[in-house]
Amino acid sequence: MTITGRILRYFAFIWIAILSVGTFYESFAHNHAFFLGFKQAAIKTGWYMPAFYCHIFASSIILLLGFFQFSERVYSNRPLHKALGKIYVFGVLFIAAPGAYVMTLFVNRGTGVFISFLAQNTLWVASTLLAFTLIKKGNIDEHVKMMRRSYGLAFGAVTLRFYILLFHVFGNGVNFDNNYIIIAFLSWVPNLILVEMINLRAKPPNRSPLTP
Repeated sequence: MTITGRILRYFAFIWIAILSVGTFYESFAHNHAFFLGFKQAAIKTGWYMPAFYCHIFASSIILLLGFFQFSERVYSNRPLHKALGKIYVFGVLFIAAPGAYVMTLFVNRGTGVFISFLAQNTLWVASTLLAFTLIKKGNIDEHVKMMRRSYGLAFGAVTLRFYILLFHVFGNGVNFDNNYIIIAFLSWVPNLILVEMINLRAKPPNRSPLTP
């Protein structure tokens, strides 16, 4: 890898780490009173709050674990890579994604936003499950590509907050007509496009299968 490539890669890692830690902090350092103020009807059902906390807790951990999985040092440490990978997959399939599905049922921003979050979550589950089955079959190259897709979708939690901030600072916030629909799709569609560009350019990993 060229010096320029290494610098860009380290810059990307640092930027992702800062955003991931920021999302983790935001999830636990605030009481979410403003956001939850719009969800009183959902909260009264008794389903929303457990799903909400399961989703933000698991997603925050997943963002950090997934970030370290892209480190060459972690990737070359087979036991550590496998352990973190199993936690990631379990967290997505059994905690974060189910919580997101329940939260999606109570979306009150319109059909377009509902469709966006439902599609994102379904693709997240599918890519994570496929990545798990691919590594079980010893297909490392496709496993890595699929995990990139999974993390790109998980990173939508970060980009969603980033775009909401931008719209508040430079625009009319999230309440202006169609703004939240735009933000909902911007939070994950560009992520997947970037991942596909990376998958096309990336070299196959050079290591033995990670299957048990």
